[in-house]
Formats: sequence, structure tokens, C-alpha cells
Amino acid sequence: MRPPVLAVLAAGILAVSAAALFVRFAQRDAPSLAIAAMRLALAAVVLAPVAVLRHGAVLRTLRPRDLAGLGAAGALLAAHFGTWIASLERTSVVSSVVLVTTTPLWVALLAAPVLGERVPAATRAGLALAVAGGAVLALGGRDGGARSWTGDALALVGAWAMAGYLLAGRGLRARLPFLAYVAAVYAVAAVVLLAAAAVAGAWAAPLPPRAWGWIALLAFVPQLVGHTAFNWALRHLPATFVAVVLLGEPVGAALLAFVVLGERPAALEAGGAALVLAGIAAAARGAGGAAAPPAPGAAGGGRSHAPPKPGL
Repeated sequence: MRPPVLAVLAAGILAVSAAALFVRFAQRDAPSLAIAAMRLALAAVVLAPVAVLRHGAVLRTLRPRDLAGLGAAGALLAAHFGTWIASLERTSVVSSVVLVTTTPLWVALLAAPVLGERVPAATRAGLALAVAGGAVLALGGRDGGARSWTGDALALVGAWAMAGYLLAGRGLRARLPFLAYVAAVYAVAAVVLLAAAAVAGAWAAPLPPRAWGWIALLAFVPQLVGHTAFNWALRHLPATFVAVVLLGEPVGAALLAFVVLGERPAALEAGGAALVLAGIAAAARGAGGAAAPPAPGAAGGGRSHAPPKPGL
């Protein structure tokens, strides 16, 4: 195992760990729906021209059924980012990031009825452990009130939406070049969120330059830099190893929240988070790492047999 590969993986963890921090700073000047919409729109603007240049011929052959699949996947991705970013207004960084990171467990659970795949015993045990940890996490929130529980619920809905996104786009990801697929779903998700923001009146006034700066950092650092690093590391490291190492993401987010925001997890909150992460690790090992990486925001054009990692 070469040290440069581990260094790239560590840089990717650090990049995505900063996502919650960037969201919190952007939320001081911008509504959550606007942040989610523009994060995806900026990423789509960067990826789409490259996707058209490299895979324009493939994109022109898309059938109506393919377009419907891209629409469904994009809508679910929009729901993921919309609910997760909104959760950070209402609960702690630790609770939000840990709960949204449970996506691999829900993918494995849904794969049984949707795809007819067997759920390994280790995955079932990991899910039970994570559910117990989630309950402890909710009880140990910052204020224990309805606001904290609403935030936890939104983060969990974000995990479910990402699980649906991964399953809805499974067939298309197998047939389309990876870059073409993610550019298309990012564009669809951005349009869905822009429409939702308009209907909700989230843009009553223009966003200040400071908000745009944080949104740009959110699009480029976690989305493009972080997830590209994960994709590259997957070419050199076992998927199971990467899946377990990615559990450093919520840990990194919690450390950054403590250092920068002064957000100290309560004892119950920390214990619940540890149980959730242990459950995810058990499930990832039981599934041979298939629930891991690469990410929807990657800039690489290669394919992977593993589903994309949920994007923070």
C-alpha cells in the first residue's frame, strides 16, 4: 500500500468533512434550499461541458426510458441534499452527518425486496446496531427538543433519499459513462431544487457575496476534490478498506465543528454516534465493501462496480 494513495484518501476525507462546516457558514446568509440548489448547479456547470465533450455521442442516444430514469435519480438526489442541508439548521453536526452516513445500510436493506438480493447476516446485525445508535443519538441531541428531533429526522430522510438514488440509477450507471451520468443527475437535481426554492419563496432577496463564496467552496471542495480523491483511491485500494476508512468523514466533521464552531457533542450523542459508525463498519465488512464508494460528485470518467458514495 503506497503512502501517496493513503495521503490522497486522507485529503479526500478532510475535504468532505468540511461540507457541514461550509453549509453552516452559508446558512448565516442564505436559505438551505438555495444552498442545496446552487451547490448542485455549480457542480453541474463544471461537469456538464466535459461530459458533453467526452461522451456527447452517448448522451444523444438516450431513450425516453433513460431520461425518465435520470429524472427519478435526479429528484431523489435533490431530496437528499435538500433534507440533509436543512437538517443542519436544526440539529448538531455530529447527529446530522452520522445519520446521513447510514445510507449503505438502507441500500442493503432495500436491495432485498427491490433487487432480490440476499442481505448478509453481518449487514442485518450492523443495521440493528445502527438503529440502536440512532435512538441514543436522538435522545442525546443538543437540546433534546422537537427542533433537534426534526433535524435528526431530516438527516435520516436524506439517507433514505440517497439510498433510493443509488437503487434508482443502478441500471443507468452500468450502461452510461460515469461522468455523463453524474453530470446529468446533478443538472436534474439542481433544476428540482431551484424550482422548490422558487415555490417556497426561498429567494426573496439576492444572496450576498459571502454566501456565494461558501456555496462555491461547498461545490468544489467536498464535491469535486473530495469525491474525486475517493474515486482515485478506489483504483489502488480494496473497496472494503475504503468503505471503513470513509467512516472518518463524520469523525472529521465532528472535530471541525468542535474546533471552529465550538460544538461539543453530549455524552449520549457521542455514544450513539459510535454505535451507528460501528454498525456501518460491520455492514461494510459483511458486504465485502460493495456499499462503499465512488461518489456522485467525482470528476473522473471511469466506471466502478460499487455504487457511488453518498455525497456530503
